[in-house]
Amino acid sequence: MSKREGLVSAEECVALGAVAPALDSYPTRELSLGSLTVFRALPVKDRRLVGPWCFLDRFGPLTFAAGKPMDVAPHPHIGLQTVTWLLDGEVLHDDSLDSEAVLRPGGVNVMTSGGGIAHAEQTPRENIGRLDGVQLWVALPDDQRSGPAAFEHVKEVPLVETSGAAVRVFAGSFGSATSGTTHFSELVGLDVQLHPGRPFEWPLDPRFEHGLLVLSGDCAFMGQALEPRMFHYIGTSRSAAQLSSRAGARVLVIGGPPFAERILMWWNFVARTPEEIADARADWEAGRRFGEVRAYDGPRLSAPSLLQFARANPVS
Repeated sequence: MSKREGLVSAEECVALGAVAPALDSYPTRELSLGSLTVFRALPVKDRRLVGPWCFLDRFGPLTFAAGKPMDVAPHPHIGLQTVTWLLDGEVLHDDSLDSEAVLRPGGVNVMTSGGGIAHAEQTPRENIGRLDGVQLWVALPDDQRSGPAAFEHVKEVPLVETSGAAVRVFAGSFGSATSGTTHFSELVGLDVQLHPGRPFEWPLDPRFEHGLLVLSGDCAFMGQALEPRMFHYIGTSRSAAQLSSRAGARVLVIGGPPFAERILMWWNFVARTPEEIADARADWEAGRRFGEVRAYDGPRLSAPSLLQFARANPVS
């Protein structure tokens, strides 16, 4: 297969790094991943990265009586970390390192692809019949993206109680609490459960840009109502923020300094050049580099054609 640049229609992502503390809002996109409906909040047009965070899918809330609504067959990743955070239900993770973990609410899975890893995610046989959560990707910096693959499962992330909210720290740090997972760029990932009628105020690092996604309930940022099914962006140069809710809410908060490197995203790959993407696709199709997810019972996913799909949707 030719590797000419025009044959890989990957999406170039550049950190815009707004210098004004404005609030911009972007509609999420509804997509189907097999039988699972997701709302993609990142990347969206004009907002490809927030800090090193380059991907955010919201799935659920949903209930089911039989089957497994999440069944993502083995697929490859390069150049990123996957971060899976659940509000309700269970997700079974298996990968080509022979890692296996059942994620439940309050815990977090972080998988570092390095130069290449494959994994599968599915609803386990023993489940409570509900599913609700998010999956995010973190772009790895150039000096780390070809390193060894790894997987971390934390059963219970730190919980910080304040007068206005209960804050779960699933990535980075909040106050004196740290998630306990390994990351290679400065970042933060919080699940903020707002108490009714009580403002939640917290200091921001002025170097960080942030993104907000309302997971449930009603929420306002600095008195401005945040619409559901919208991704809300806060630029750098802000030293404090306030969230509030009339009846209670849960809000996802992600952030970090604007990512200093240009990246290319195509399917499940985060790269720097079209040639890297073409090589990774060829290796996956030929059964090289990524290993096998031996614990998964079923066929693995095939990569889409580089020519057929201008902007292939990633699977998480």
